[in-house]
Amino acid sequence: MNHYHKRAEFIVHQQDPFNGGCPPTILRESLITPIDSFYVRTHGNVPEVSLNDFRLTIDGLIERSQAWSLDDLKARFPKREITATLQCAGNRRCEFQQAGEIPSDSVMWGYEGISTAVWGGVALADVLNAVGVRWNAAHVELISLDQIEKDDQTFSYGGSIPLHKALSAEVLLAYEMNGAPLTPIHGYPLRAVVPGYVAARSVKWLSVIRVGAAPSENFYQQRDYKLFGPQVSEDTVDWDQGEMLNEMFTDSVICVPSDGAQVPIGPLIVKGYAVPFGGSQIERVEVSADDGHTWRSATLIPNEHPWAWRFWEIPITIHAGEQILRARAYDTAGNLQPETVEQIWNFRGYMNNSVHRIRLIGV
Repeated sequence: MNHYHKRAEFIVHQQDPFNGGCPPTILRESLITPIDSFYVRTHGNVPEVSLNDFRLTIDGLIERSQAWSLDDLKARFPKREITATLQCAGNRRCEFQQAGEIPSDSVMWGYEGISTAVWGGVALADVLNAVGVRWNAAHVELISLDQIEKDDQTFSYGGSIPLHKALSAEVLLAYEMNGAPLTPIHGYPLRAVVPGYVAARSVKWLSVIRVGAAPSENFYQQRDYKLFGPQVSEDTVDWDQGEMLNEMFTDSVICVPSDGAQVPIGPLIVKGYAVPFGGSQIERVEVSADDGHTWRSATLIPNEHPWAWRFWEIPITIHAGEQILRARAYDTAGNLQPETVEQIWNFRGYMNNSVHRIRLIGV
């Protein structure tokens, strides 16, 4: 783990491929997540890339195919920055185990599969406009340099986003993270950053951009990152019927204190984060200190970054013994969080945005 320069509190779920993140108590300390605390989701190896040899290939339904070095991109296109939150589609997966079995090869994320950084790079829209997108294009595929071994096959990670999202100003081809060059584990030398979408679409170690008429045929677009209803199991799944994951769902998480913590009776400041659906904004967060019987609005911490999580806090009173806290968020698109994990359980363990509950012990 030291090779990736993560802090001591980093929770490692897997070593190979490397996956993990920091406890939410640490994530809640700063709106911008330090690189040593930023969560990691990988599916294969971390490629070793020579910057002299690196080229970004752009092909498909375009007028002019290109193969540009990183220096070419920096010279041809203006640098842009955006503060954006990336969240794994499997964040909060651990709670789904209450409602049904999740495949054993899944990374059992708690609440640490989310982080926020200031990304620097060039706009994907600028690049696409420069190569000329043809009239029949509808999707933009992003392909990685990594190598994944699965089902006796070796292939690169990939996925796609709709053309209208790719042409949105917020989507970057990033070469910087928090003002420094990308580290190897976070996608050096170039990665996609697709704000508002699940991080599975923010492809790291980006090597190919392919414009097409249909979504990517990559395993991680057609099979892995898909959403199914609670009635579908691993034995009955029809992969063609699943919903391809794109926009993040409205969610809120209590970060401080931790679930199961023993806390002194009396006043306590509860802190958390919230994320909205897609490109909407968090309108309010409500917290219950009595397991849902009564609710109060939390204070939203001012934030000038529309693509970043929203921090919130609220004072409550801790009583002796067990106490259940709940948090729920509302966004400007009118989305609410589902009440229970049973309502949204799916065998892949994706997109858990049920009302968050923690148990505290007042002592």
